[in-house]
Amino acid sequence: MDPQKTVLIIEDNPASIKFIAVHLNKNGYRTVVAENGFTGLQKARKIRPDLILLDIMLPDLDGHKLCRMIKLNRELKGIPVAMFTSRDTDEDAELARRCGANAFILKTTHVNIILETVERLIDKAASPRSGADRPETKK
Repeated sequence: MDPQKTVLIIEDNPASIKFIAVHLNKNGYRTVVAENGFTGLQKARKIRPDLILLDIMLPDLDGHKLCRMIKLNRELKGIPVAMFTSRDTDEDAELARRCGANAFILKTTHVNIILETVERLIDKAASPRSGADRPETKK
């Protein structure tokens, strides 16, 4: 992976942040963290990450709403968004899809599945024929 790809983690749980950041960093990704939705949106605008890993339950802004805001923004809409959540319902997965999320990953998922999903979404976004396909659901 060259140059280093950036993943913006928008998550308020310190244990989840540490877990995912450690594994992403160990696999060559640069990570930037925002612990609430509004800060996450500001950082996304400023750094233009290669991927956004977004929790649904945030203290100030629901992750579904934030995903919609990102996907409706002309400058940010091409950035893949992977919802990373502990909410394991079909309704949440469907709402994530309707909001424009590119993947729906459960926090209980093995780290190798998370890494594979991140890599695939970044590669797909970088390809000339990248498009908004149905979001993936990883359990």
